[in-house]
Amino acid sequence: MAFLLPGQPVRKGLYWVAGLYGLIIRCRLWCYRQGWLTTTRLPCRVVSVGNLTVGGTGKTPIVILLTEWLVAKGKRVAILSRGYKRTSTVPYLLVSDGSRILAGPSEAGDEPFLMAQRCPRAVVAVGADRVALGRWVLEQYPVDYIMLDDGFQHRALHRDVDLVLLDATDAAGLDALLPSGRLREPLEALERASAVVITRADSRQDVEAVQQRLRKIARLSEDVIEVVFRPESFRAIGSAGPQALEWGQGKRAWLVSGIGNSPSFRRSVESIGVEILGETVFEDHHRYCDEEIRQIRATVQANGSEIVLTTEKDGGKLSPFLRPNDPWWMLRLGTEVVRGEARLYGLIDGLLTDETEQVEVRA
Repeated sequence: MAFLLPGQPVRKGLYWVAGLYGLIIRCRLWCYRQGWLTTTRLPCRVVSVGNLTVGGTGKTPIVILLTEWLVAKGKRVAILSRGYKRTSTVPYLLVSDGSRILAGPSEAGDEPFLMAQRCPRAVVAVGADRVALGRWVLEQYPVDYIMLDDGFQHRALHRDVDLVLLDATDAAGLDALLPSGRLREPLEALERASAVVITRADSRQDVEAVQQRLRKIARLSEDVIEVVFRPESFRAIGSAGPQALEWGQGKRAWLVSGIGNSPSFRRSVESIGVEILGETVFEDHHRYCDEEIRQIRATVQANGSEIVLTTEKDGGKLSPFLRPNDPWWMLRLGTEVVRGEARLYGLIDGLLTDETEQVEVRA
Protein backbone atom coordinates (compact mmCIF):
# COMPACT_ATOMS: atom_id res chain seq x y z
CA MET A 1 0.00 0.00 0.00
CA ALA A 2 1.46 3.38 -0.99
CA PHE A 3 1.14 6.00 1.73
CA LEU A 4 0.68 9.71 1.11
CA LEU A 5 3.55 11.94 2.12
CA PRO A 6 2.89 14.96 4.36
CA GLY A 7 1.27 17.73 2.35
CA GLN A 8 0.02 15.52 -0.48
CA PRO A 9 -3.69 15.88 -1.39
CA VAL A 10 -6.31 13.31 -0.46
CA ARG A 11 -6.80 10.61 -3.12
CA LYS A 12 -10.55 10.89 -3.69
CA GLY A 13 -10.62 7.90 -6.02
CA LEU A 14 -9.69 5.64 -3.10
CA TYR A 15 -12.53 6.72 -0.78
CA TRP A 16 -14.30 3.36 -1.19
CA VAL A 17 -11.15 1.47 -0.11
CA ALA A 18 -10.78 3.87 2.83
CA GLY A 19 -14.42 3.18 3.74
CA LEU A 20 -13.74 -0.57 3.87
CA TYR A 21 -10.57 0.01 5.90
CA GLY A 22 -12.53 2.24 8.30
CA LEU A 23 -15.17 -0.46 8.76
CA ILE A 24 -12.51 -3.00 9.70
CA ILE A 25 -10.89 -0.59 12.18
CA ARG A 26 -14.25 0.28 13.79
CA CYS A 27 -15.09 -3.42 14.15
CA ARG A 28 -11.77 -4.02 15.89
CA LEU A 29 -12.32 -1.12 18.29
CA TRP A 30 -15.86 -2.33 19.00
CA CYS A 31 -14.51 -5.78 19.89
CA TYR A 32 -12.20 -4.17 22.46
CA ARG A 33 -15.10 -2.19 23.94
CA GLN A 34 -17.18 -5.37 24.19
CA GLY A 35 -14.34 -7.23 25.87
CA TRP A 36 -14.06 -9.77 23.04
CA LEU A 37 -10.46 -8.65 22.53
CA THR A 38 -8.61 -8.38 25.83
CA THR A 39 -6.18 -5.81 27.19
CA THR A 40 -3.32 -6.93 29.44
CA ARG A 41 -2.07 -4.87 32.39
CA LEU A 42 1.63 -5.21 33.24
CA PRO A 43 2.92 -4.79 36.84
CA CYS A 44 4.38 -1.34 36.15
CA ARG A 45 3.28 2.04 34.80
CA VAL A 46 2.93 2.29 31.01
CA VAL A 47 3.10 5.54 29.03
CA SER A 48 2.30 5.30 25.32
CA VAL A 49 3.45 7.77 22.66
CA GLY A 50 1.63 7.19 19.39
CA ASN A 51 0.27 8.47 16.09
CA LEU A 52 -3.11 8.83 14.48
CA THR A 53 -1.52 9.15 11.04
CA VAL A 54 1.20 7.27 9.20
CA GLY A 55 4.58 8.94 8.90
CA GLY A 56 6.84 10.90 11.17
CA THR A 57 5.14 13.09 13.77
CA GLY A 58 8.07 13.17 16.21
CA LYS A 59 7.39 10.17 18.44
CA THR A 60 11.06 9.37 19.00
CA PRO A 61 12.06 12.80 20.43
CA ILE A 62 8.97 12.78 22.70
CA VAL A 63 9.85 9.30 24.00
CA ILE A 64 13.40 10.52 24.62
CA LEU A 65 12.15 13.67 26.40
CA LEU A 66 9.84 11.78 28.77
CA THR A 67 12.34 8.99 29.39
CA GLU A 68 15.05 11.49 30.34
CA TRP A 69 12.57 13.25 32.64
CA LEU A 70 11.62 10.02 34.44
CA VAL A 71 15.23 8.84 34.74
CA ALA A 72 16.16 12.23 36.25
CA LYS A 73 13.51 11.54 38.91
CA GLY A 74 15.24 8.27 39.79
CA LYS A 75 12.82 5.97 37.96
CA ARG A 76 13.87 2.81 36.13
CA VAL A 77 12.55 3.01 32.58
CA ALA A 78 12.25 0.55 29.71
CA ILE A 79 11.40 1.63 26.15
CA LEU A 80 9.49 -0.91 24.07
CA SER A 81 9.40 -0.51 20.29
CA ARG A 82 8.39 -2.63 17.35
CA GLY A 83 11.78 -2.17 15.69
CA TYR A 84 10.31 -1.52 12.26
CA LYS A 85 12.42 -2.87 9.36
CA ARG A 86 15.01 -4.42 11.69
CA THR A 87 17.05 -7.29 10.25
CA SER A 88 16.96 -9.39 13.42
CA THR A 89 14.28 -12.09 13.32
CA VAL A 90 14.25 -13.02 17.03
CA PRO A 91 10.89 -12.28 18.71
CA TYR A 92 12.50 -10.18 21.47
CA LEU A 93 15.74 -8.24 21.09
CA LEU A 94 17.51 -6.30 23.84
CA VAL A 95 18.96 -3.15 22.30
CA SER A 96 20.29 -1.70 25.57
CA ASP A 97 20.41 -3.04 29.13
CA GLY A 98 20.58 0.47 30.59
CA SER A 99 24.36 0.57 30.63
CA ARG A 100 25.50 -0.87 27.29
CA ILE A 101 24.16 -0.81 23.74
CA LEU A 102 23.91 -4.43 22.63
CA ALA A 103 22.54 -4.16 19.07
CA GLY A 104 23.19 -1.89 16.10
CA PRO A 105 20.69 0.14 14.03
CA SER A 106 20.33 -2.50 11.32
CA GLU A 107 19.67 -5.34 13.77
CA ALA A 108 17.47 -3.31 16.13
CA GLY A 109 15.88 -0.71 13.86
CA ASP A 110 17.03 2.88 13.49
CA GLU A 111 14.67 4.48 16.03
CA PRO A 112 15.29 2.02 18.92
CA PHE A 113 19.04 2.39 18.35
CA LEU A 114 18.76 6.19 18.50
CA MET A 115 16.68 6.00 21.69
CA ALA A 116 19.28 3.71 23.24
CA GLN A 117 21.99 6.23 22.35
CA ARG A 118 20.10 9.23 23.69
CA CYS A 119 18.80 7.44 26.85
CA PRO A 120 21.84 5.43 28.03
CA ARG A 121 20.29 4.61 31.42
CA ALA A 122 17.08 3.14 29.99
CA VAL A 123 16.48 -0.46 28.94
CA VAL A 124 15.48 -0.58 25.26
CA ALA A 125 13.90 -3.68 23.68
CA VAL A 126 12.14 -4.44 20.41
CA GLY A 127 9.48 -6.96 19.41
CA ALA A 128 6.18 -7.07 17.53
CA ASP A 129 4.13 -8.40 20.49
CA ARG A 130 4.46 -5.61 23.04
CA VAL A 131 2.62 -7.56 25.79
CA ALA A 132 4.99 -10.52 25.52
CA LEU A 133 7.96 -8.17 25.09
CA GLY A 134 7.02 -6.25 28.24
CA ARG A 135 6.76 -9.47 30.25
CA TRP A 136 10.12 -10.61 28.88
CA VAL A 137 11.80 -7.35 29.93
CA LEU A 138 10.18 -7.37 33.38
CA GLU A 139 11.45 -10.89 34.01
CA GLN A 140 15.02 -9.59 33.62
CA TYR A 141 14.96 -6.00 34.89
CA PRO A 142 13.26 -4.17 37.78
CA VAL A 143 11.36 -1.55 35.78
CA ASP A 144 9.12 1.18 37.20
CA TYR A 145 7.91 2.63 33.89
CA ILE A 146 7.52 1.37 30.35
CA MET A 147 7.58 3.89 27.52
CA LEU A 148 5.60 2.40 24.64
CA ASP A 149 6.88 3.73 21.31
CA ASP A 150 4.17 3.98 18.61
CA GLY A 151 1.60 2.32 20.85
CA PHE A 152 -1.74 4.03 20.20
CA GLN A 153 -3.05 1.24 17.96
CA HIS A 154 -1.51 -1.51 20.13
CA ARG A 155 -4.65 -1.92 22.24
CA ALA A 156 -3.62 -5.31 23.67
CA LEU A 157 -1.39 -3.58 26.25
CA HIS A 158 -3.00 -1.39 28.91
CA ARG A 159 -1.46 2.04 29.27
CA ASP A 160 -1.83 4.53 32.12
CA VAL A 161 -1.13 7.57 29.93
CA ASP A 162 -1.94 7.59 26.21
CA LEU A 163 -0.36 10.47 24.26
CA VAL A 164 -1.25 10.95 20.59
CA LEU A 165 0.92 13.15 18.37
CA LEU A 166 -0.42 15.22 15.46
CA ASP A 167 1.92 17.04 13.07
CA ALA A 168 1.02 20.74 12.70
CA THR A 169 2.54 20.76 9.20
CA ASP A 170 0.27 17.92 8.06
CA ALA A 171 -3.27 19.03 8.98
CA ALA A 172 -4.57 17.64 5.68
CA GLY A 173 -3.40 14.23 6.81
CA LEU A 174 -6.35 14.19 9.23
CA ASP A 175 -8.96 14.44 6.46
CA ALA A 176 -9.22 10.84 5.29
CA LEU A 177 -8.42 7.25 6.22
CA LEU A 178 -5.81 5.12 4.49
CA PRO A 179 -5.25 4.68 1.60
CA SER A 180 -7.16 7.79 0.51
CA GLY A 181 -5.48 9.86 3.22
CA ARG A 182 -3.06 9.33 6.08
CA LEU A 183 -5.29 8.41 9.04
CA ARG A 184 -4.67 5.03 10.67
CA GLU A 185 -7.96 5.37 12.58
CA PRO A 186 -10.99 7.67 12.39
CA LEU A 187 -10.47 11.05 14.02
CA GLU A 188 -12.90 10.19 16.83
CA ALA A 189 -10.35 7.63 18.08
CA LEU A 190 -8.73 10.60 19.82
CA GLU A 191 -11.51 10.31 22.40
CA ARG A 192 -9.54 7.58 24.14
CA ALA A 193 -6.31 9.63 24.31
CA SER A 194 -5.11 11.06 27.61
CA ALA A 195 -3.84 14.10 25.71
CA VAL A 196 -3.16 15.30 22.18
CA VAL A 197 0.30 16.68 21.43
CA ILE A 198 0.66 18.92 18.37
CA THR A 199 4.26 18.69 17.16
CA ARG A 200 6.20 21.05 14.88
CA ALA A 201 3.98 23.79 16.30
CA ASP A 202 6.23 26.63 15.11
CA SER A 203 3.50 28.32 13.04
CA ARG A 204 0.21 29.48 14.59
CA GLN A 205 -1.41 29.09 11.19
CA ASP A 206 -0.39 25.42 11.03
CA VAL A 207 -1.55 24.79 14.60
CA GLU A 208 -4.91 26.43 13.91
CA ALA A 209 -5.39 24.18 10.86
CA VAL A 210 -5.04 21.12 13.12
CA GLN A 211 -7.22 22.71 15.82
CA GLN A 212 -9.94 23.18 13.22
CA ARG A 213 -10.11 19.43 12.70
CA LEU A 214 -10.09 18.81 16.46
CA ARG A 215 -13.16 20.98 17.01
CA LYS A 216 -15.20 17.96 15.93
CA ILE A 217 -14.08 16.46 19.24
CA ALA A 218 -15.17 19.04 21.82
CA ARG A 219 -13.22 17.52 24.70
CA LEU A 220 -9.92 17.98 22.87
CA SER A 221 -10.45 21.15 20.86
CA GLU A 222 -8.60 23.48 23.25
CA ASP A 223 -6.88 21.19 25.74
CA VAL A 224 -3.81 20.33 23.66
CA ILE A 225 -0.07 20.33 24.22
CA GLU A 226 2.24 21.98 21.68
CA VAL A 227 5.85 20.99 20.99
CA VAL A 228 8.57 22.28 18.70
CA PHE A 229 11.79 20.59 17.58
CA ARG A 230 14.65 23.07 17.33
CA PRO A 231 18.22 22.56 16.07
CA GLU A 232 20.55 22.13 19.02
CA SER A 233 24.00 21.21 17.66
CA PHE A 234 25.94 19.45 14.92
CA ARG A 235 27.43 16.02 15.62
CA ALA A 236 30.17 14.38 13.56
CA ILE A 237 29.08 10.91 12.46
CA GLY A 238 31.28 8.31 14.08
CA SER A 239 32.91 10.47 16.73
CA ALA A 240 29.68 12.33 17.60
CA GLY A 241 31.90 15.32 18.40
CA PRO A 242 29.66 18.39 18.80
CA GLN A 243 29.79 21.76 17.09
CA ALA A 244 27.66 24.78 17.96
CA LEU A 245 25.00 25.90 15.49
CA GLU A 246 27.08 28.95 14.57
CA TRP A 247 29.66 26.59 13.06
CA GLY A 248 27.23 25.67 10.28
CA GLN A 249 26.12 29.17 9.28
CA GLY A 250 26.95 29.81 5.64
CA LYS A 251 28.35 26.32 5.07
CA ARG A 252 27.44 24.68 1.76
CA ALA A 253 25.71 21.39 2.48
CA TRP A 254 24.16 18.41 0.74
CA LEU A 255 21.29 16.87 2.73
CA VAL A 256 20.65 13.14 3.10
CA SER A 257 17.61 11.74 4.90
CA GLY A 258 15.49 8.63 5.17
CA ILE A 259 12.78 9.70 7.62
CA GLY A 260 9.01 10.02 7.68
CA ASN A 261 9.03 13.79 7.18
CA SER A 262 12.05 14.91 5.16
CA PRO A 263 10.63 18.43 4.48
CA SER A 264 10.74 19.12 8.23
CA PHE A 265 14.46 18.24 8.26
CA ARG A 266 15.12 20.64 5.40
CA ARG A 267 13.22 23.43 7.20
CA SER A 268 15.31 22.87 10.33
CA VAL A 269 18.54 23.14 8.33
CA GLU A 270 17.34 26.28 6.55
CA SER A 271 16.46 27.90 9.89
CA ILE A 272 20.09 27.92 11.05
CA GLY A 273 21.60 29.54 7.96
CA VAL A 274 23.12 26.53 6.21
CA GLU A 275 23.30 26.93 2.42
CA ILE A 276 21.58 23.86 0.94
CA LEU A 277 22.96 22.88 -2.48
CA GLY A 278 20.68 19.88 -2.87
CA GLU A 279 19.42 16.76 -1.16
CA THR A 280 19.04 13.01 -1.45
CA VAL A 281 15.76 11.77 0.05
CA PHE A 282 14.97 8.14 0.76
CA GLU A 283 11.87 6.46 2.20
CA ASP A 284 11.51 6.16 5.97
CA HIS A 285 13.73 3.51 7.63
CA HIS A 286 15.86 3.24 4.47
CA ARG A 287 18.76 0.77 4.52
CA TYR A 288 21.83 2.34 2.96
CA CYS A 289 24.32 0.58 0.70
CA ASP A 290 27.86 1.26 -0.56
CA GLU A 291 26.71 2.30 -4.04
CA GLU A 292 24.41 5.00 -2.66
CA ILE A 293 27.20 6.43 -0.53
CA ARG A 294 29.56 6.44 -3.54
CA GLN A 295 26.98 8.32 -5.60
CA ILE A 296 26.46 10.91 -2.87
CA ARG A 297 30.24 11.37 -2.51
CA ALA A 298 30.55 11.95 -6.26
CA THR A 299 27.67 14.46 -6.24
CA VAL A 300 29.14 16.35 -3.29
CA GLN A 301 32.58 16.51 -4.89
CA ALA A 302 31.10 17.80 -8.16
CA ASN A 303 28.87 20.53 -6.69
CA GLY A 304 31.25 21.94 -4.09
CA SER A 305 29.39 21.00 -0.92
CA GLU A 306 31.54 21.39 2.19
CA ILE A 307 29.58 18.92 4.31
CA VAL A 308 26.94 16.24 4.05
CA LEU A 309 24.25 16.79 6.66
CA THR A 310 21.80 14.16 7.84
CA THR A 311 19.51 13.35 10.77
CA GLU A 312 20.50 11.59 13.99
CA LYS A 313 18.20 8.74 13.03
CA ASP A 314 20.13 8.25 9.77
CA GLY A 315 23.54 8.87 11.29
CA GLY A 316 23.79 5.51 13.06
CA LYS A 317 22.99 3.63 9.84
CA LEU A 318 25.42 5.68 7.74
CA SER A 319 28.39 5.34 10.09
CA PRO A 320 29.61 1.91 8.85
CA PHE A 321 29.87 3.21 5.27
CA LEU A 322 31.96 6.31 5.96
CA ARG A 323 35.70 6.92 5.81
CA PRO A 324 37.53 8.75 8.63
CA ASN A 325 37.92 11.92 6.51
CA ASP A 326 34.33 12.06 5.23
CA PRO A 327 32.76 15.41 6.28
CA TRP A 328 29.39 13.88 7.21
CA TRP A 329 27.46 15.42 10.09
CA MET A 330 24.19 14.93 11.93
CA LEU A 331 21.88 17.71 13.06
CA ARG A 332 20.71 17.10 16.63
CA LEU A 333 17.30 18.54 17.49
CA GLY A 334 16.10 19.53 20.94
CA THR A 335 12.48 19.18 22.08
CA GLU A 336 10.69 22.13 23.68
CA VAL A 337 7.16 22.10 25.08
CA VAL A 338 5.80 25.55 24.22
CA ARG A 339 2.25 25.05 25.45
CA GLY A 340 0.77 22.69 28.02
CA GLU A 341 4.02 21.76 29.75
CA ALA A 342 2.31 21.58 33.15
CA ARG A 343 -0.39 19.35 31.67
CA LEU A 344 2.13 17.00 30.01
CA TYR A 345 4.27 16.50 33.08
CA GLY A 346 1.18 16.58 35.29
CA LEU A 347 -0.08 13.43 33.59
CA ILE A 348 3.18 11.65 34.43
CA ASP A 349 3.36 13.27 37.86
CA GLY A 350 -0.07 11.82 38.55
CA LEU A 351 1.39 8.36 38.07
CA LEU A 352 4.28 9.22 40.41
CA THR A 353 1.79 10.45 43.04
CA ASP A 354 -0.34 7.31 42.71
CA GLU A 355 2.78 5.17 43.03
CA THR A 356 3.83 6.96 46.24
CA GLU A 357 0.35 6.60 47.74
CA GLN A 358 0.30 2.87 46.98
CA VAL A 359 3.68 2.40 48.67
CA GLU A 360 2.41 4.27 51.74
CA VAL A 361 -0.74 2.10 51.89
CA ARG A 362 1.32 -1.12 51.65
CA ALA A 363 3.60 0.18 54.44
